[in-house]
Amino acid sequence: MNEDIRIHSWPCSYYLDTSKQWVSGRLSLTPVAIKFTADKTGELLVNFHLSSISEIKKESSNLIFSSLTILEKNTKHWFSSLQPSRNVVFNILEHFWREQLLSSQGAGAEAAALQSTKGKELTGLLTGSQKRLEDTAKVLHYQGEQFDNIMRGLNKIEGDMDVADRLLTELESPSWWPFSSKLWKAPLETKPKETATVSDSKNQEGIIIRIPVIITHRTDSNVKPGKLTLFASGLEISDCNSQVIHRFESKDVDDIRVHTPYEISVRQRFIGKPDTSYRLLSAKMPEAIPILEMQFSKKIQFLEDALGFVGARKSPQVDLGTSIWQAATGLLGGVVQPSSPVGGREGMDNDQVQLQKQEKISQEEAKELKQILKKLKGLALETEAELERQDEALDSITTSVDRTTLNIDKQNRRIKKLT
Repeated sequence: MNEDIRIHSWPCSYYLDTSKQWVSGRLSLTPVAIKFTADKTGELLVNFHLSSISEIKKESSNLIFSSLTILEKNTKHWFSSLQPSRNVVFNILEHFWREQLLSSQGAGAEAAALQSTKGKELTGLLTGSQKRLEDTAKVLHYQGEQFDNIMRGLNKIEGDMDVADRLLTELESPSWWPFSSKLWKAPLETKPKETATVSDSKNQEGIIIRIPVIITHRTDSNVKPGKLTLFASGLEISDCNSQVIHRFESKDVDDIRVHTPYEISVRQRFIGKPDTSYRLLSAKMPEAIPILEMQFSKKIQFLEDALGFVGARKSPQVDLGTSIWQAATGLLGGVVQPSSPVGGREGMDNDQVQLQKQEKISQEEAKELKQILKKLKGLALETEAELERQDEALDSITTSVDRTTLNIDKQNRRIKKLT
């Protein structure tokens, strides 16, 4: 992720202590830093890392009203005349500051990250691939349940069509036919079992991912912190107290726009009344966007500032659309012992890969990498089997729908003859 990308910027004034005066300009937020650029000179007056911040506060005095202060190490920075409001800027800055501290644990973790070994890099990359594949499996599992529910519904419709067929046969039979009253009574007792299974699957639905977000409703200038939860069946927006603000089922979402790697908007259109639209900003949004892209592939749109994020994610090493095993083989190619007979894909499948004990790859890291690869292999096989099963289910659904349509047309013709 490009650390220089600008997440947000706001017009404001900055108190320049050296000249004892206020300077108008723009306060900018990037994924890792805060900057202030003067309007007149274009000079960068403030530039410091989020991890160096000790405190962010809303303050005021007799001379300075509605100001925001940021304590960076031993320096206190004053910002005033913030647009659209001080509260909006405060909520967004505090969110990214806290998430930065939680993810990196400050500058100490940043320095440690520079010393990370090749083994840790490989482990992190493969763990990310494993998480993506697990999320994919959850969505596919839910889709499989929906296919099963559709099949049960179609079977019930076919059963009802049989009942209707018997009823029509009775109506078409002459009055003297002795068996007409008994033709359609037997199957009527098989009704009330289906709806319970549908609701049970809804209750058992698991959470794919939950991230903290800053929420803006429609075009309101006020923002508030909350949470975004992604399910296989849709997404849910809630406040800090876990009270649901709005839930979008998959069918309700008309479009999702990715403004930046950290900001999206979700909209449901209506005729004759305002659209339901939410704008969501989060430091964790890059983790949620791939899942949204998978669930809403035809409804998601990447705007200009987010196109670089798409390109970076779809590199050969990260994209799960390419073979997991090709990525894993490329990653581990540099650490396989020269003497070990890899033999193309078979060596990987038979767990014959031996990781070289170089100074950058410890024995523990090699063991962890092998375990992750084993899990990835199992997940890939399960996903492939589920896709094949859904393929067959889709064929069965298509056949059943065609058969039901023909039956409906046939019964319509019979009803017309009776009337």
